[in-house]
Amino acid sequence: MKMNPLGRSGIEVSEFCLGTMTWGSQNDEAEAHAQIDLALDHGVNFLDAAEMYPTTPLAAATSGDTERIIGAWLARTGRRDDVVLATKIVGVGNRTVPGRDGAGISPATLRTALEGSLGRLGVETVDLYQLHWPNRGSYHFRQNWRFDPSLQSRSEPERMAEIVETLGAFIAEGKIRAWGLSNDSAWGAGRMIALAEAAGVPRPVSIQNEYSLLCRHFDLDLAELSHHEDLGLLAYSPLAAGLLTGKYLGGAMPEGSRGSINKGLGGRVVPEVEPAVAAYVQLARENGLDPAQMALAFCRERPFMTSVILGATSLDQLRTDLGAAEVTLAKDIRDGFAAIRRRHPMPI
Repeated sequence: MKMNPLGRSGIEVSEFCLGTMTWGSQNDEAEAHAQIDLALDHGVNFLDAAEMYPTTPLAAATSGDTERIIGAWLARTGRRDDVVLATKIVGVGNRTVPGRDGAGISPATLRTALEGSLGRLGVETVDLYQLHWPNRGSYHFRQNWRFDPSLQSRSEPERMAEIVETLGAFIAEGKIRAWGLSNDSAWGAGRMIALAEAAGVPRPVSIQNEYSLLCRHFDLDLAELSHHEDLGLLAYSPLAAGLLTGKYLGGAMPEGSRGSINKGLGGRVVPEVEPAVAAYVQLARENGLDPAQMALAFCRERPFMTSVILGATSLDQLRTDLGAAEVTLAKDIRDGFAAIRRRHPMPI
């Protein structure tokens, strides 16, 4: 599997990353460990977690269980050096992490959160530590329809500078190797880079935002920033929570699927999405491709992509997803993407 540089960190990660947000709810420990083994057998070296995982459903009672499951795999196998390990601190408003009570990201919460993640994972160092979403708010998670940056405080860069300096201290202490952003904007990412350079600490190396055939906010300003600043995308929900597999077409609801647990799939199930999904699925089938593999290959081939995060609840699903590494998209398929996007530019 192809390896890509993780920003300017010197770390290389596989073009597909194994997502973990169902581990501890939809998937038990044995199933999660089998997923890790399968992914590594296919050349994946990158695992992405978060302190609040699992999220299917999101609950205080299970917060941190995903990291504990990964820690158990590391302890059992001794393969710490075979994986690039990423996790995240939650942002303001999240009340599922015990003791945080919705507090935003600050030097104090960063240290508490990181120490908690290190303990659950059973490691001394996290390779990539990410800010799950910015304190000032985000237009992700369907919030783009009501996003209003005029409500943000202009003193926000002062808080951002404290965060950057704290992350720099973590690197100096050997607790993390690199840090990244998530659910952030071009302004936020650019400011974080500038603050890091001004403080003389390592800059962010990645940004983890939603990206798929149905959600392409990244294609504009963020793509430009990514190109000039070596801030690659870690794409989450590349199958739009499973919509792009076609399994929900016609109102279908497979038993045990994410859609049966998280109603509305995080706001993605809206009237506009069905015809767009149907068009992409038809394009795949007309060209003899699996719809999921086609959608993942589209993401993988984007020039700003560092790694595409795969989320699966079964080994069969994961095998299908990993097969996208062998898919090359012909020009007529890319032309088909452009034509469908013109008809369905922003379905979710």
